[in-house]
Amino acid sequence: MSLTGKHIVVFSQMQFDNKLESTPYTMARLLAKDNYVWFVDRPFTWKDYFKFKDTDAYRVRKPHFFDAKNAIIQSDLPNLKIVICPPVPSINMLPEGKPYRLAVKFNEWMVASRLKKVFKQKGITDYIYINSYNFSYPQLHQTLAPKAALNVYHCVDPIIEAYQLKHGVNNEEILVKSVDMVISTSRQLAKKQSALNPRSYFVPNAAYITHSQKALDPALPIAEVLSGIKKPVIGYFGAVERRMDYTMMKQVFAVNPDKNFVFIGPLDQDYLQHENFQAPNLYLPGPVPYDQMPAVLKGFDVCLIPFKKDEVSNNIFPLKLFEYLGAGKPVVATDFNEDLANFTEGLVPFCSTAEEFSRALNDALDNPQAPEKVEARVAVAANNTWEHRISDIKQILADALAEKGKTVS
Repeated sequence: MSLTGKHIVVFSQMQFDNKLESTPYTMARLLAKDNYVWFVDRPFTWKDYFKFKDTDAYRVRKPHFFDAKNAIIQSDLPNLKIVICPPVPSINMLPEGKPYRLAVKFNEWMVASRLKKVFKQKGITDYIYINSYNFSYPQLHQTLAPKAALNVYHCVDPIIEAYQLKHGVNNEEILVKSVDMVISTSRQLAKKQSALNPRSYFVPNAAYITHSQKALDPALPIAEVLSGIKKPVIGYFGAVERRMDYTMMKQVFAVNPDKNFVFIGPLDQDYLQHENFQAPNLYLPGPVPYDQMPAVLKGFDVCLIPFKKDEVSNNIFPLKLFEYLGAGKPVVATDFNEDLANFTEGLVPFCSTAEEFSRALNDALDNPQAPEKVEARVAVAANNTWEHRISDIKQILADALAEKGKTVS
């Protein structure tokens, strides 16, 4: 059974214009190559409505908030539409209990009302529903009409942040138990979800290597953000937050004074002042736009993934691993997720101590741009592209529809 020409509703925790690449929106874009995808943008809360009034995000959505006939933003892809919902009450501050559960149902009703009107306007009677990590609306799919031919939960991360933990664990359990299947981006997440829903699948994250491969262009200038930083540059591209192994990195900074470490990405203020994340050879320039990633990676001599090893990180399958490799760069990582070795063909050292990490850095700096080394890294990345992953997801969805004896038009 081929999954083409179908209507697919993706209800996302991420917003379509998020500054960083997001798995839900990437998935939606690729599904839209041969399907009709309706990307339901994470609803603004009432708090968001007033807090972000002077932002581009607010201005883009404002014409669509309260006009159901004008709820759709056309993306740059013909088959990908963005659905904007009206602002919903801010309810996370409520304690777990009946008032909170009633508030959840109200928010689900508001979103469902908007989607029902869109379905009616566009003549959508059969569709696949994918909740992509938006566990704040655990039973939205049960409120929609018509009902989806297939309900899916796409689990992209473990629930770890305090604001998520308050209600997220309960919400996610409700959601996982009520859908037809769960697709998770790490093997550990899939294993965890299978205890609640036996139809649990593992489809890991991947990368757009056509983007990161731009770093291989001799004519591409190195990003300005790296100017003035003496080589060798050991770099990280992504959010600087709780996942970092700050203790190990402090030791690595200290025993490698000849190297400069650059962490480029949003800085979580709770961790920016971490006592172990301060060193004379550490640079924290902040975020740069995603379209500048190739120019940034071109300036890195070695790329890092320095996540601490714990029960949370064991669930993480980072996009940046294959973005780095797609740029032809050597990568040194901590051993936070042992499953990653199954996808990197021995090209990436996964280190458990600062001593191992330092040795791996020095090994990586030994002729890092040798053509045969670059070719091998790019080849590994080429086997882990989003196109591969979406093909796997489409097959899982098609098989599930066939098993249910349903077709989607």
